[in-house]
Amino acid sequence: MTGQDKSQTPPKIEFPCDYPIKVMGFAAADFEQFVIEVMKKHDPSFNGEATIRDSRNGKYQAVNVTITATGEVQLKAIFEELKASGRVAMVL
Repeated sequence: MTGQDKSQTPPKIEFPCDYPIKVMGFAAADFEQFVIEVMKKHDPSFNGEATIRDSRNGKYQAVNVTITATGEVQLKAIFEELKASGRVAMVL
């Protein structure tokens, strides 16, 4: 039963680390820049590198970035700011 308990516990992340984030939101000319600015606010070392993909119908965009995560507090703050904007549908 011990093995079963371990499989249900999410692995601990060792900070700091490279941390990929995918932000999906409503398509707009400035959506990628918006995501980059939020990331820079929470990770001053973020270089602004991002990839963007449009959905099949063009209604949504996905922006992928990799930040240097420093802890759970930072990740939670990023998630909350993105969601509070009203522009973001999902953060993975």
